[in-house]
Amino acid sequence: MFRKFCIIAGAAATLSSCVSAKVYKDLESRFAGLKAENQELQQELSQEERLRKQFEDQAAQLERDLAQATSERDDLQRKYTAAQTNLKNLQESYDALEANSSKALAENSKQNRELLAQLDEKQADLAAEQTRLEKMQRDLTERSRRVEELEAMIAAKDAKMRALKDAISKALVDFEGNGLTVEQRDGKVYVSLENKLLFESGSWNVGAKGKQAVNQLGSVLAQNPEIAVLIEGHTDDVPYGGNGPLKDNWDLSTKRATAIVEILRQNAQIDPKNLTAAGRGEFAPVATNSTAEGKAKNRRIEVILTPKLDEVTKLLNDI
Repeated sequence: MFRKFCIIAGAAATLSSCVSAKVYKDLESRFAGLKAENQELQQELSQEERLRKQFEDQAAQLERDLAQATSERDDLQRKYTAAQTNLKNLQESYDALEANSSKALAENSKQNRELLAQLDEKQADLAAEQTRLEKMQRDLTERSRRVEELEAMIAAKDAKMRALKDAISKALVDFEGNGLTVEQRDGKVYVSLENKLLFESGSWNVGAKGKQAVNQLGSVLAQNPEIAVLIEGHTDDVPYGGNGPLKDNWDLSTKRATAIVEILRQNAQIDPKNLTAAGRGEFAPVATNSTAEGKAKNRRIEVILTPKLDEVTKLLNDI
């Protein structure tokens, strides 16, 4: 910890010597503001948690249905037992009257036939209910297994993202606190890079130090081919005033995001299908653009790392 503090203090001193106090203060303010970026992405994990809660509620409802059906079956069983008792009593009456009255015998025989018919009907109902209960039990067991599998899969992905965040932090330790931060939230990893680390004002050419940081990030991404990588460029609301083919801030932010993608593509182990570049211009601010500090917070590059959820989606569709 002491060594890391020394490194950060040295880097901060070096950075302070290279830039004005105002720019350094702006960068520090932007560093604090980056933590509020992309709050809308929290909805994805919330939706996933709501789906899991929905399946748990369905399983609970199925258990209640099973309990009700079991109660109905037990009631049928009690009625069946009572009918058997009546049959036994009637049989005893039949035996007692058989010798004394042919009329009484005929009446008992009729009652016996009716009772036997009722018993057959109740036995059929009981068998059908038992079959339904067994099917409900199988369905409940299968749903419970899938919910457990889903929970295990989500936990594994969360652990994978924690490990990815740690690996990125370790690879970029020389840059954290000096224009770069790494955070994990909402099941994703966010790598935030200040424009000062990457670009000159109005430019989309990545400097040597910025390339070093992006290349070190790429070395970690190359070892995680199942991770989707979204690079977002952001600006403040000051209109772009540079010369060249760009029209506005949206063009500039897109060009900067694409520049980061081009550096990552130089790593042959990174699948280009996993990379997405997006320019959002000044339309996704994290602070007010009415102050210099707010503008500094809004000028940024976000690298958002998301686990692929194909397996989770397939499991949800099967439930």
